[in-house]
Amino acid sequence: VQLQASGGGLVQAGGSLRLSCAASGRTFSSYAIGWFRQAPGKEREFVASINRSGSTTSYADSVKGRFTISRDNAKNTVYLQMNTLKPEDTAVYYCAARGSIVVPTTAQGYDNWGQGTLVTVSS
Repeated sequence: VQLQASGGGLVQAGGSLRLSCAASGRTFSSYAIGWFRQAPGKEREFVASINRSGSTTSYADSVKGRFTISRDNAKNTVYLQMNTLKPEDTAVYYCAARGSIVVPTTAQGYDNWGQGTLVTVSS
């Protein structure tokens, strides 16, 4: 599966953005999807994940209550709605896929990655 992330941009603290991860292929519903982010000088970190059907989600503590991951398998797309953004949310955001029932929360658990989309939150 090939992934394309989009929706990043510049937003003021307290604002919102919605990222999209569009996938190619007819088996999108067979993939668990994760969102990760990497700030300058820092390691890539887990943000959120969703299982194949969309019934189970997981979040990093730092975004819980502010971010929501969802998917539309008919549109081969996963979304990350980001609300109440903070300057520390500034990073390049990546989506990743794994073709299994397991939903990893580490980068090593995913074997398909899209290019990143930059999110910048100004104070």
